[in-house]
Amino acid sequence: MIRVMIADDQAMVRTGFGMIIGAQPDMELIGEAADGVEAVAMVRRLKPDVALFDIRMPRMDGLEALRLLAGPGVADPIKVVVVTTFDLDEYVHQALRNGAAGFLLKDSGPALLVEAVRAAVSGDALISPSITVRLLEHLSPPAPTGDDGGLSPRELDVVKLAARGLTNAEIATQLFISVGTVKTHLGSVQTKLGARNRVEIAAWAWERRLVG
Repeated sequence: MIRVMIADDQAMVRTGFGMIIGAQPDMELIGEAADGVEAVAMVRRLKPDVALFDIRMPRMDGLEALRLLAGPGVADPIKVVVVTTFDLDEYVHQALRNGAAGFLLKDSGPALLVEAVRAAVSGDALISPSITVRLLEHLSPPAPTGDDGGLSPRELDVVKLAARGLTNAEIATQLFISVGTVKTHLGSVQTKLGARNRVEIAAWAWERRLVG
């Protein structure tokens, strides 16, 4: 079972997400928090497989809570998917830098929410397709051209597709390779780039304008 925890200051949102999670045969809801301070304490106590965090919460916002649980230097980072109504550039950028294992808009629908949880558990990261291009392409000024991070041409192919929000299975189909080969390439890419997860790989690609 995938153990999921939810942090959102709106009770209706927590209830709705809880119903979606509870309807999945391989998931269970283990806790709910109404603010960031409570969320951090609960995650550290319950150790969920995935936590769903809103951004704007009382006492401590979701981005700061995310940084404490999954940010740079955290020894045992928790997989946190940010689920919010606010798709501002600065929020996405900070969420990626703070170790988010996904970024979804609340209107993405139940199917995408469930997919994001499963993606986080498997080491993937799902970003709402509606915001991937519009936001990530503005992350930061372009890096010097020719910066390929030491990646092979095939690894770059995989990175470009991952940065567009494709799943491992979709990448495999596009490149006519197996899912296992995609995972091997992504593992190699993480090592070469020093990226902690798929989202940081996507951010690296967008920052270098590798994705059109």
